[in-house]
Amino acid sequence: MLRDITIGQYYASDSVIHRMDPRFKIVASMLYLVSLFLVDQIIAYLAVVLFIGSVIKLSRVPVGYVLKGLKPIFLLIVFAFVINIFLTPGQGSPVFEVGFIKIYAEGIERAFFMAIRLILLIIGTSMLTLTTSPIELTDGIEYLLNPFKKIGLPAHELAMMMTIALRFIPTLLEETDKIMKAQMARGADFESGNIMNRAKALIPLLVPLFISAFRRADELAMAMEARCYKGGEGRTRMKVLKYSVLDLWGVGIVTLYMAICVVM
Repeated sequence: MLRDITIGQYYASDSVIHRMDPRFKIVASMLYLVSLFLVDQIIAYLAVVLFIGSVIKLSRVPVGYVLKGLKPIFLLIVFAFVINIFLTPGQGSPVFEVGFIKIYAEGIERAFFMAIRLILLIIGTSMLTLTTSPIELTDGIEYLLNPFKKIGLPAHELAMMMTIALRFIPTLLEETDKIMKAQMARGADFESGNIMNRAKALIPLLVPLFISAFRRADELAMAMEARCYKGGEGRTRMKVLKYSVLDLWGVGIVTLYMAICVVM
């Protein structure tokens, strides 16, 4: 299941979405997340599904690869669905009632919309990293944070830290999977027992994972020093970000999409 997490991974392709400016994709992703909290009707959610489906189609990322990222949060989606369906108060008579358990139509509607919202949120967030390389993501975040340099914000360093943290998610998950298999081969049991036993069983997993993470961080620091990395001051780029006609089309489409969400 750890290998199914797609956030932080990059899917190389030569699609329209991949060629867009990373600054536009970051802003568009933020607007997309905002739109998920604006819509509250089934027709509006259909518009969101149509929009993100078109993005996936244009990105040439396999649909199965994108949906694979939903497996790790399946329990979270089910938990949110159950919580909303049982704890949402309603008006009138309940749809289902057994003792003190009452399910109202409002609870079913809110639980359904919450599950759809979580699914669309994960898919949309994954599309940003799947279609943007770590270097482009760093440059895009830095450019967007440049205006805050006037108040002393270290834009380049902050962008670098955010990108490294995001990029190390799949690396650490892969390392966790290897350590878990090695410990299970030595007789470790991570699935049986009560909560306390499972928590104690994680100790042989967490200790080598932290050691591996610190070792990778040290190796990364030495590699950056060996390449004479001194921060963002006076640093040049091999590829300068420039907006293109594709980005202008994207601005128009995203503006139309946000207008539809607001109206609905």
